Amino acid sequence: MQIVLYQPEIPPNTGNIARLCAATKVRLNLIEPLGFKLEDRYLKRAGLDYWPLVDLTVWPSLEAWRQRNDGVRLIPASARGGSPAHRFAFRQDDALLFGRETSGLPDSVYASTPYRIRLPFAPGVRREDGGLCVRSLNLSTAAGIVLYLALEHCGLLDAWSADLA
Repeated sequence: MQIVLYQPEIPPNTGNIARLCAATKVRLNLIEPLGFKLEDRYLKRAGLDYWPLVDLTVWPSLEAWRQRNDGVRLIPASARGGSPAHRFAFRQDDALLFGRETSGLPDSVYASTPYRIRLPFAPGVRREDGGLCVRSLNLSTAAGIVLYLALEHCGLLDAWSADLA
């Protein structure tokens, strides 16, 4: 399992996701351009002292990532549709793709893969005109939820829980 962040913009979100990846031993891939420098103090602060535990690769483009990860299913997450993440049949070698905080993923990315997942929202978060009061979740929150759903689906959480008993 790995996480791919497409052109992330907000350092604390990426730092929080880096800490998530350290805790789960999941590779973190960052697709350039980044909205910050990797030396950013807010990025480092959010990741705390976990950075040495992060398996991090920075890629110049999503195409470069795809060329080196041929055959890996790229599973984009979207606030605008897709299969409910809790019902998706994840595999241990999947790559979970998350878009920019301000604009998500380009349509061309969705068109390039048959997969798309979303996190369902509770009933009643729509306005009378049909628009959403809550349009999306914070990127690091969404990444954490999706990753743990995927890990649970693959049976990895039970093995980890047994180690703590």
